[in-house]
Amino acid sequence: MAIMDRIKNAYNAFRNNRDPTFYSYDTGTSYYRRPDRTRLSGGNERSIITAVINKLATDAATIDIEHVRLDKNGRYEETITSTLNECLSVEANIDQTGRAFRQDMFMSMLDEGCIAAVPIDTSDNPKLTDSYDIYTMRTGKIMQWKPTMIQVRVYNDLTGQREDVWVQKKNVAVLENPFYAVMNEKSSTLQRLIRKLNILDAIDEQSGSGKLDLIVQLPYTVKSTTRREQAEQRRKDIEDQLNGSKYGIAYIDGTEHVTQLNRPVENNLMKQIEYLTSMLFSQLGLTQSILDGTADEKTMTNYFSRTIEPLVAVPVDEFKRKFLTKTARSQGQSICAYRDPFKLVPVSELAKIADTLTRNEIATSNEIRQVMGWKPSTDPHADELRNRNLSAPADLSAPADPDPSDIEDQDGV
Repeated sequence: MAIMDRIKNAYNAFRNNRDPTFYSYDTGTSYYRRPDRTRLSGGNERSIITAVINKLATDAATIDIEHVRLDKNGRYEETITSTLNECLSVEANIDQTGRAFRQDMFMSMLDEGCIAAVPIDTSDNPKLTDSYDIYTMRTGKIMQWKPTMIQVRVYNDLTGQREDVWVQKKNVAVLENPFYAVMNEKSSTLQRLIRKLNILDAIDEQSGSGKLDLIVQLPYTVKSTTRREQAEQRRKDIEDQLNGSKYGIAYIDGTEHVTQLNRPVENNLMKQIEYLTSMLFSQLGLTQSILDGTADEKTMTNYFSRTIEPLVAVPVDEFKRKFLTKTARSQGQSICAYRDPFKLVPVSELAKIADTLTRNEIATSNEIRQVMGWKPSTDPHADELRNRNLSAPADLSAPADPDPSDIEDQDGV
């Protein structure tokens, strides 16, 4: 590009934004915090349940969901370059990447129990046709239910507000938590644990509020009005002494006695919380080692099979049912989830696994290098699916050796 063109077309985010006409129009409502961010309900943000929900949603979001084409045997053939696949893998909307959208979807589903994945921008009106392209998607909270429609509260990135819209069930993906009976029912294990944790938080706040909780026994009875007034005056005197003292020291008469009440409450609340936490972990297939990152490969495999796979299967099946027409499904189009099994393999065992896969002609050398995070090799033999421990087979394209019976003797015999 010529120097004059570079100067003419140059743009600086700070210098050019100072144009007085830049803010001549209203760009929407402004916030100090991100308005489309998921806010957990039910008091979860004050308890350890937030860590559990975030862990499940984060692990579920690591599994890729793709719009693919299958062969006649139902096996993977290719990934379809479509706007739906762009939403699931690259960019779901102006605020979220594909992975951020998946995490938002799983976190909202675990917290609310049942949510909706709403197509926002489409190529055609979903009310008039079943064949349309989805450009952007967002997660919405279901506010009301009707036989064929639902009211969804979803973030509008044009106004910066969460708005309630009525949509048809056939045009949105209704996602229900597979662990609804364990996490979202009113008397479920998770809800009971939340109530216990809220009680524990209230006790902690009360004990740390700075109150002394003292009872002062006076040397006289306070049945009469005059004595009660004297007792009230005595209480105020003690409060004034404590408030006006630098170190919080007060004095009482030798005939008065003080009884302190802010002792630790002796109850079985902590035992109940520990019991409910253990029960919740067992029902969700979680362990403490999974949360702190010390779980072995067998534990993680069981966790992904029992807990994460049912979570991921919900949007996969619902997207396939709602966003792919019968014609598209008959043509082999589908929505599938893929997880990298090598993420749980220790480095010490990776070489052994790589040798086994390449020797049995299951994976090529470049595919193994990709798993290890290395760049693919430019050697054409690195893409061949064969056992390197055996000699290369003869080239079938070379001419075969002639039959000796067809060779005529030089002497004419």
